Amino acid sequence: METSNTQCLVVGGGPAGIVLGLLLARAGLRVTVLEKHADFLRDFRGDTVHASTVRLLDELGLGEGFRRLPQSQLNNFRLPTEDGESVVLADFGLLKAPYNYVAMVPQWDLLDFLVEAARQEPTFTLLMNTEATDVVRDAAGAVEGVRFRTRDPQSGETMDTGELRAGLTVACDGRGSIIRQRAGMVPREFSVPFDTWWFRLPRTASEHDPVASISPRFGRGDVLLSLTRKDYHQIAYLAAKGLDADLRREGAQAFRDRISRLRPDLADRVDTIRSMDDVHLLDVKLNRLSRWHRPGLLLIGDAAHAMSPAGGVGINLAVQDAVAAARILAPALLSSTLDESHLAAVQKRRWLPTVLVQTFQRVLHRGVFARVMAGHEPRPPKPLLFVIRHFPGFRKLPARMIAFGPRPEHAPGFARRKPDA
Repeated sequence: METSNTQCLVVGGGPAGIVLGLLLARAGLRVTVLEKHADFLRDFRGDTVHASTVRLLDELGLGEGFRRLPQSQLNNFRLPTEDGESVVLADFGLLKAPYNYVAMVPQWDLLDFLVEAARQEPTFTLLMNTEATDVVRDAAGAVEGVRFRTRDPQSGETMDTGELRAGLTVACDGRGSIIRQRAGMVPREFSVPFDTWWFRLPRTASEHDPVASISPRFGRGDVLLSLTRKDYHQIAYLAAKGLDADLRREGAQAFRDRISRLRPDLADRVDTIRSMDDVHLLDVKLNRLSRWHRPGLLLIGDAAHAMSPAGGVGINLAVQDAVAAARILAPALLSSTLDESHLAAVQKRRWLPTVLVQTFQRVLHRGVFARVMAGHEPRPPKPLLFVIRHFPGFRKLPARMIAFGPRPEHAPGFARRKPDA
């Protein structure tokens, strides 16, 4: 077993982990990011890049390159109503350009782009195909790193094991965080009315929807979301939580019928769902830790507060966590004065945005998704519908809240660069 050291260890190579690694490396810190997969080419990841993240990329000097990635733009956020129509809740066009839209970008393209930028920093290291398996503690119980293993990407067999010690370990390993589990930290769970089943369907040459655009369809008891890829549709089927066993027992043909009912235009290709093995369950969670840190350990993003897919805000909230963490922690790490008060400051900074966004998601769950899953038409609160319909300018407020969040973060001065620098 090998043992090595770094100043900061980041577990998880998603958007939060890579952004944190990039920012800390730009501060001159030795930072190592562990990613358990061999690449980022995995289906069924969120694609929404909100204005807060686009602005951050501009501040980092990466905006021009980001805009060259394959993407489309969402110009508004709509709520379904009982009459089968929809109303515009948030009109991003009311915001000041160039941050007046939500970008839809395949996440693997975004991650590859961020990694390329991070690798320009000599103190940044990314270890792919390397999975954290446990935390390492000192004699007083403080976390001082992790144990890890590397796997053969073909066979999945363990190739090597080791320990990586660090002045600080940051868990960005998502809603199923192994670091959170090994540290004995248990989040508070909130009720969620639906789960999500992901699969893909072919895209024909005659279709002209923009790449990464999203198309929702609401039924009585279920919802279908379609994200357009270059050669296929990435589909999310939403139905009542706990329904997975029933769906699999009903079989593939019954599932194909459900999809055809919601999207008749896709009925000619649902037979590519050969069996229910082609359909992947996401057990949707909405939770948060009351305390995001222990001595030597900080959790951010979904590891600290799992978000519902409602509103597509999870990635961007996690990136904002990473920015706040880098700004607060980098000076203390550089001066070797880091203690738990700095970790607590990160949580304090990001606590209110987390609670506000999760509260918004819980309102959507009750007013829209819970009703749909129960077989009723969605019913947003009547006072909200009245304001939306009679005061169009109101749409700027939820647009800003969705696009930027309740406390958007700016890139710290040490991480800023001129475009294409």
